[in-house]
Amino acid sequence: MGSLFAELARQASTNARREVETYAREIAEFGFLDKDPRARAETLDHSVWLRHRTVELSPDNDELRDHDLEYIASMGELRAGAGMSLDARQEVLRVHTALMLREINEATDAQRGGGVEELMRMMTWFAPQGERGIGAYRQGFVRVLRRRMPYVEQVVLLARSLLNGDPIAAELAEAIDMELSDRYAVTVFRLPDPPPVDRILENEIETLVKSHRAPILWGSRGGDGSGELIALVPGNSGAARAEDVPPRTGPDLLPDLAPEHVADLVRDVAQALGRPCAVGTATAPLPELSDALDRARRISATAPLRRASARLRPHTLADLFVELAVADVPFVDAWLRALSDRLATGPDLLVTLDVYYRHDMHRGATATALNVHTRTLDYRLRRARELTGIDPGSTRGVRTLGAAVTRRLSGAWR
Repeated sequence: MGSLFAELARQASTNARREVETYAREIAEFGFLDKDPRARAETLDHSVWLRHRTVELSPDNDELRDHDLEYIASMGELRAGAGMSLDARQEVLRVHTALMLREINEATDAQRGGGVEELMRMMTWFAPQGERGIGAYRQGFVRVLRRRMPYVEQVVLLARSLLNGDPIAAELAEAIDMELSDRYAVTVFRLPDPPPVDRILENEIETLVKSHRAPILWGSRGGDGSGELIALVPGNSGAARAEDVPPRTGPDLLPDLAPEHVADLVRDVAQALGRPCAVGTATAPLPELSDALDRARRISATAPLRRASARLRPHTLADLFVELAVADVPFVDAWLRALSDRLATGPDLLVTLDVYYRHDMHRGATATALNVHTRTLDYRLRRARELTGIDPGSTRGVRTLGAAVTRRLSGAWR
């Protein structure tokens, strides 16, 4: 055994104690180590074992054996059984990796610049075997979750791990028999008056998850009592097979264009929620789902509130880029609000213009959707022009009145 490896072996117990102390000091969920001597001794034994095993295997670049990985997995099971959260588990892995690298650096410094060849051998071993060890720890952690946690709660953990970029998502997905996609449409349902969470969780979400193969969870609640439901719709759903997608002949000029099958989930979820909601969606590859959630939230905050219907669909950036920009310019937003206030004085003008623009200004389709005669529709459009000085059917009308109506229906000006 070379001098670097000998130094690491000599310091194994000291370094293991430092690791346990760091866990207890820096990770809130490990505070119990100061009160539970047995748990502290088990944690210390594992830390010492791992360091000795590293020194035994790394000189000849030997792999961790199956029994090594199973022992590491047992520690993951122990932590999950004690109720450790995913966030704490991720922090443990971060602290452990940082300390191991620090120890290798300290041992190298102790050789006064020598042992470069041994250092290279150690690092060559550390990366792949460290990844195998972390994978075993994750697998053990998930085993306990699968046995003890209800299906819907496992789905929530999967969704959160995907949004946080946590590698444990792969094991969680396998545990609930859900195939991961390399791309998702993050879809946010904004509810100004959310239903009791427990009822939806117990009676509806499991069915929706299984039928659409999409993780779903409740998101944050606003200070005004509003809530949100978040769905991660896989981009490679069978409803959108590669052969069904036309080839691209140029750059994608429709940002966050939602896959067609997202609309099916939106309608089913809105029906289950049983109340008006505003839906925003943003697509992104796995590493960028957190940013996509931020975009989807902003879009849903700007989208109009709608009741569940066959025409309900998610809004994308391409649908609401004008309203998103307006929301950040107060004097423009105030001007549009004044226009909408004028429209609010007329007979159903806001609803009429909303339906008119959603039907691409087709008079017959709009009148049918409103269940009125075309002459009644024409009267309302004339009245909107009289109140605002803007022709709803003009380019200016589409740009200005369309934005004013959407902002009004979003509830932004309550």
